[in-house]
Amino acid sequence: MVSPSIASATDRASITWRTISRLALMVLALLFLIVPHLLYRAARRPSPMVMAFLNAVGWIAGLRIRTTGTRLRRNVLFVSNHVSWLDILALGGAARSAFVSKAEIGSAPLVGWLADQNHTIYVQREARREIHNQANELRGALARGRPVTLFPEGTTGPGDGLLPFRASLFQAVIPTPPNLRVQPVFLDYGSEANDIAWLDPESGLDNFKRLLARKRPVHLTIHYLDPLPDIVEADRKLLAEAARATIAAEIARSSASAPHRL
Repeated sequence: MVSPSIASATDRASITWRTISRLALMVLALLFLIVPHLLYRAARRPSPMVMAFLNAVGWIAGLRIRTTGTRLRRNVLFVSNHVSWLDILALGGAARSAFVSKAEIGSAPLVGWLADQNHTIYVQREARREIHNQANELRGALARGRPVTLFPEGTTGPGDGLLPFRASLFQAVIPTPPNLRVQPVFLDYGSEANDIAWLDPESGLDNFKRLLARKRPVHLTIHYLDPLPDIVEADRKLLAEAARATIAAEIARSSASAPHRL
C-alpha cells in the first residue's frame, strides 16, 4: 500500500526550473569528468572519476550524507536496505561500491552505460541457465577486493521498515570467498524516508523528477553495522536472516532515539 505522501507527490511530479537546473549541472559534471575517465579506462587503470561523478550528482540532487560505524574498504559485500535511486549515488560515491542490479538496468539508454562504468553486476533472476555464470561474475568481482553492494529486498522499500530478504540472491557468495566479510548497512533517510522512497504506483521517472524538484536537501545517514559472524556465511538462508535482523535492529534503535519518527 502506498502512503498518502507518496500518492500525492506522484500527482505533483512535473518539470520545474529547479529540476532543469539540476539536470543541467549533472550533464556538465558528466562532460567535465568523461574525458579523464576514458583516459583512465584506456590505460586500464581504475578510474576515480566514477566516484567523483556519483558524489557530484548526489550533491547536485540535494543529497547530504553523514556516516556512523566503521566501513570496511576491501573484500566486503555490503548488504543494504533499498529506498531510492539516491542509494546508488550514496554508496557508489561514499563507499566506492559496485552493485548487483537487475539485468534491465544494463539495457537502459545512458543509465546502462553509466552503470557499466561502475562495473555493475547484472542478474537475470528468471534465467536459471545463467545463474552459474552470474555467480562466477559476482565472485570474481569480490575476489578482486572491491566493495560490492547487494540489495536483498530485490526492490525499493519504504525506508522505515524492511521487505523480506530474498535468500536466493545470496547463493552466489555461498560459500563465501576467502577473506570476504559481509557487512550490513542501514540507509537512514530519517523522518522523510516515506517521501524519498520510490514505491508503486510512482514511476521511476516521476520519482526522479519529484526528488530533483525538492527545495529541501535530502539528509541521509549511512549506518555501517558490525560485519556478520563467519558462522552464518555457510548457508544462504542464515546469511539473509542474520543480515535482515541486524538492519532491523538498527532501524528499531534509530526510531527509538528519534521519537518524532513513526
